[in-house]
Amino acid sequence: MGLWGAVLVLPVVSVDLLLWFVAGPIVHDVLLAPLFAGLGLLIARWVPQPWRAAVQVGGTFTGVLVLLAVPLLWRPFAGGPNPGLVDRDYWTGLLVAVGVVWLGVLVTTLAGRRKRPHADR
Repeated sequence: MGLWGAVLVLPVVSVDLLLWFVAGPIVHDVLLAPLFAGLGLLIARWVPQPWRAAVQVGGTFTGVLVLLAVPLLWRPFAGGPNPGLVDRDYWTGLLVAVGVVWLGVLVTTLAGRRKRPHADR
């Protein structure tokens, strides 16, 4: 199946396609992987244990939201002719969604601390 996909894509090979296949892995390996490995180490070292899992989940959700929003933030009107889809303020939508994620992190962690018995009682 992969070979058939390659046969189908050969007539439409362009510079953009080659950049996508080559630059994507390079950007990931050189920039993104070390960045997120460093962030993981910082979280493990500086975030207190009761908050650590929630911060990791919030960071993961934030990363997924940003990854989904990048095409629309980068080229907002590159999509199809659906007028209800391209006339939105994607920056505001992304910021609201990320805010909701981190509000959920805060509420979840504080609720978990309330239910947990304290060691000094």
